Amino acid sequence: MLICLTGLPLTFHEEIDHWIDPPPAYAEMPPETPHQSLDDLIGRAQALYPGETIVSLFKDDDAPQVLVWMAPSFAAMEKDPKLEHFIRFDARTGQVIEQSKPPEQQRTSFMTLMLRLHVDLFADLAGSLFMGAMGLLFVAALVSGVVLYGPFTRKLDFGVVRSGRSQRTRWLDLHNLLGIVTALWVLVVGATGVLNELATPLFTLWQRTDVQAMLASRESDTPPAPGELTSVQSAYDKAIRALPDMHVAAVIYPGNPFGSPHHYLLWGHGKTPLAERLFSPVLVDARTGELTAVVEMPWYLRALEISRPLHFGDYGGLPLKIIWALLDLVTIVVLASGLYLWLAKHSRVRFPRHKRMPAPAAADLPEAAE
Repeated sequence: MLICLTGLPLTFHEEIDHWIDPPPAYAEMPPETPHQSLDDLIGRAQALYPGETIVSLFKDDDAPQVLVWMAPSFAAMEKDPKLEHFIRFDARTGQVIEQSKPPEQQRTSFMTLMLRLHVDLFADLAGSLFMGAMGLLFVAALVSGVVLYGPFTRKLDFGVVRSGRSQRTRWLDLHNLLGIVTALWVLVVGATGVLNELATPLFTLWQRTDVQAMLASRESDTPPAPGELTSVQSAYDKAIRALPDMHVAAVIYPGNPFGSPHHYLLWGHGKTPLAERLFSPVLVDARTGELTAVVEMPWYLRALEISRPLHFGDYGGLPLKIIWALLDLVTIVVLASGLYLWLAKHSRVRFPRHKRMPAPAAADLPEAAE
């Protein structure tokens, strides 16, 4: 129930975010206006916070903005993630249009609250694994419900709601009808939700196997000092040429725990609504600027990426989001009615109306079987 309730606003997270926190106003300029060099924007960020470390940057393909993320150091950021902060630049003019608030002024937003409750209950990896286990139980309950549906309703017309019977019987018929009609959608969303909960261990497995093997030859090398880093814009251009059918959105700096000690790690994603969840990483040597590798993601991370748009229903625009939300509401009704039926059944067992219960009539067999 918690997952369904929090999933409802998450389906419209972009719309809600824009309503609660409207995007900054950008200068009106022709669409073909060239963007500033990433090197220039990095230089302006370092001038604002001398002595701090560039952690990563994000170049938006939907809006003319570049976000530069900084921290006192990578070690300080690992100890306290709140020390990481961003500077938002207009990608065309290079002007600063926003900066993140200091850590003491930061508050958990509504959508962050919904996301954490939905994903890990504010318990990080342990919470994700717990929610994944709950998702597996949910899928198992769905499968068992489908198996029981056929024998239970074999003497009834499909979709019948026996309005002349007791309230519990009416709710039972409605529960069965809504459950079987939405079973396939619920199975897809439940199974993809379980897969999403495994994102952290799956990416960790990839980093400790494929990525470590790829970087094994560089283990003895000293990571580049800040003054030895090559041009970020040049690395970005190389990634664009290596991924001509993708947008390159993010650059992870060398030394970042989520990157490589010796490379810029650049992430590209597809250009269509479905493919924008499919990511391809590119490694560029941070000292020499040479393209090191276009990394092929393993099958299990591809499966994870494909599962995300299916889970959130955000690959078909607002109409599909509305359909996902309606199906989510139906699932909430199924869960609530199932809880009601379970409580009503057990209260009848604990507090029978008569000391001796008569044998059920033939017309009551479906309810008795339940």
